[in-house]
Amino acid sequence: MKKIFISSVQKEFVKERKQLAKYICNDIILRHFFDVFLFEEVPAQERNPSEVYLNEVRDCDIYLGLLGTTYGNVNSQGISATEQEYNEAGKHNKERICFVLNRHKICDIKQINFIKKVSTDTVRKSFSNYNELQNLVYEALANYLSSRDYICTKPFDESTNADIQLSSLSKNKIRSFVKHATGKRDFKIPKGASTERILTSLGLINDIGRILNPTALLFGKNPQKYFITSEVKCIQFFANQVSKPLADYQIYKGDVFELVDQATYFVMSHIRNWVGTRDSGETAAVPTKFELPYDAVKEAIVNAVCHRDYTSNASVQVMLFSDRLEVMSPGALPRGMTITKLAKPHKSIPVNPHLANAMYLAGYVERAGTGTEDIINKCREWGLLAPVWKDDGDFKVTIYRENLLQSTNPLMKNDGENDGENDGEKNSAIKGLSDKEKIVFSEIKTNPYTTTAFLAKSKKLTRPTIERAIKKLKQLNLIKRIGPDKGGHWEVK
Repeated sequence: MKKIFISSVQKEFVKERKQLAKYICNDIILRHFFDVFLFEEVPAQERNPSEVYLNEVRDCDIYLGLLGTTYGNVNSQGISATEQEYNEAGKHNKERICFVLNRHKICDIKQINFIKKVSTDTVRKSFSNYNELQNLVYEALANYLSSRDYICTKPFDESTNADIQLSSLSKNKIRSFVKHATGKRDFKIPKGASTERILTSLGLINDIGRILNPTALLFGKNPQKYFITSEVKCIQFFANQVSKPLADYQIYKGDVFELVDQATYFVMSHIRNWVGTRDSGETAAVPTKFELPYDAVKEAIVNAVCHRDYTSNASVQVMLFSDRLEVMSPGALPRGMTITKLAKPHKSIPVNPHLANAMYLAGYVERAGTGTEDIINKCREWGLLAPVWKDDGDFKVTIYRENLLQSTNPLMKNDGENDGENDGEKNSAIKGLSDKEKIVFSEIKTNPYTTTAFLAKSKKLTRPTIERAIKKLKQLNLIKRIGPDKGGHWEVK
């Protein structure tokens, strides 16, 4: 709540002061944003009145001055209480909104000089009666809310939040983003560029220097502090319908990249990963294959996080049933897009263009509008049923799981054999690992698509510890990296 201090010569505007306070506190919109201080409502106390009202000015957010024909009683320096309050508000950089009565000629020279001073410092408005005053006050307070984005008139992606400052952002996240964007998309930014320069180049700072909402979602130290429903809820059900007890339920928080990685890991770690034998593969490595294509799962989650409606009170939900995966995203398809068009080549219409641009630069999304086609193609390659999209106010994609009994893929017929497990040299190497190295190795075996960031967060290990463990596992020929850091996976030998 923002605090308004109403200042005037009390006797001159005693009725108007009370009417304004009542109006603001009862208005269906203003009452949610403002609280009003009136000196007359302060209970009797031994403190000096001047000390009390000046303290209240220092504590307020807005100074609202009503100036009439009377200057008022003065202190030892010859300054009235109203002008003292006005000066104190300016000294502490408070918002000053002043209204001048224009019904009568002003004879008091001090009041004339005070009004001239106010006119020089601020944009003041004139009023002739209370109704005019009330309308002017409403207009001024509405402008105050709009200019600070307390009342949003722009799309979420173009709007700002007064609480999001440079100190709200993680420099490490921004540096990491620049590194990946430079490598992935040849992102052009001078080495050592300031945070402001980087954000400006991404279009994340507007013309008046305010930070746009997507910035907190991309690089915030605590994004959910500003957008509480930006979390992702992941649920695994035992059956093919919503039922209790739940097999697993996790609520993930963090920036959009962390949310995508964590939710993808949740799915991949809860589905079957069939392990064949060396005889069934083309290399010495033991062939494995997940029940669902990793790229399709990740693409579905990326789309949900990137293109959701962030003004909604709902969160992205990832629900894994016994026969399918459902990814639900708050918000409908953008205008001009239909379910039918999704299955064909189509133009990209991002709901959140600034967010999508940054995720593109980081290698998480494509600009060509190929994401849904990629999901279809990956499912086809896996021998799965075609995915299904549904738009009923919120958007949902369903990816069907492999029917184990009907599978014709040899890797989907796990007979439990794995000659690598009985390899004496390999067992000896594993036994020689430290506890932390075993944790990292176990996680990579469980989910070859795991990331250093996720391991650090889920296993409470530092990045250097994980990197040293991976280096040793490579040296022992226990694992091998396939593909790039982003989008690749581990192969367990």
